[in-house]
Amino acid sequence: MTREHGDDLTPNPASVVTTGTFDGVHLGHQAIVRYLVRRAAEVGGVPTVVTFDPHPREVLTGHHIPLLTTLDERADALEALGVERFVVLPFSRDLSLLEPKDYVADVLVGGVGMREIVIGYDHRFGRKARGDRALLERLADELGFSVDVIPEQIEDDVTVSSTEVRRLLAEAGDAERAAHLLGRPYRIAGTVVRGDQRGRQIGYPTANVQPVDPQKLVPALGVYAVRATLADGTEAGGMMNVGRRPTFEADGARTIEVHLFGTDRDLYGQRLAVDVLARLRDERRFGGVDEIAAQLGRDAEAARAVLAEPGSGRPS
Repeated sequence: MTREHGDDLTPNPASVVTTGTFDGVHLGHQAIVRYLVRRAAEVGGVPTVVTFDPHPREVLTGHHIPLLTTLDERADALEALGVERFVVLPFSRDLSLLEPKDYVADVLVGGVGMREIVIGYDHRFGRKARGDRALLERLADELGFSVDVIPEQIEDDVTVSSTEVRRLLAEAGDAERAAHLLGRPYRIAGTVVRGDQRGRQIGYPTANVQPVDPQKLVPALGVYAVRATLADGTEAGGMMNVGRRPTFEADGARTIEVHLFGTDRDLYGQRLAVDVLARLRDERRFGGVDEIAAQLGRDAEAARAVLAEPGSGRPS
């Protein structure tokens, strides 16, 4: 897959395009992209995704938007679906102020080379989101492209959206429901950094994971069953604590600590990719080390049960 930055675009007149942030590449996104890839094959075109960085809502509101996928994760997920061209437009105030017609004519047709566009049923674009399906269809004849529309994607009576997945993870830590909407477990990738060694002292050594991107969404505080992939491709089941260590600190910084079953390797400085499978319990304050150790034993048992379930993918 070719990856291009919006500051240095070369138009490709064979481009069959879909455009959006695509954070999470969830089931709704996947439906659009699979249609895009099929349609491009039918017309001999190049399946092209045009996305934005930073997140448009962050630029427009000034508020931090936790990301379900980094830009690289997004690109990898789209490539796996068959996308051949990945175009990143730097999102800015100036871009947001482009009139919808100018955005289509100058950016999508003139810059990208769009010959056909695939959109979701509610797609909006351009200044104050005034652009919509009706405008695209009016511009199609004038500018020489065609328009395809994908209907709303619903799972269990819920419209699939990045906002809903963020809410599930950040508010409730509902990793199972989030995975259902994503079509895969939610993943946190990061580098293992040195911690305070308390886990090792009580028999449960942990890898302290620092996410690759500080904007990456971290699930709600609590303990989770996880499956991790090490830098060498080795996989291991385990459990993860997202918390502030209230037993030891009154107002500690949030940490991501992962204990892996069946391995005691030195992982410092290595990359770890952690798939979050299920939430086991809330974070809580304990009376001492013995109480913590007993609870961790129960957590490990619960995590192993999750990992042994059909569909969890691999043995613990």
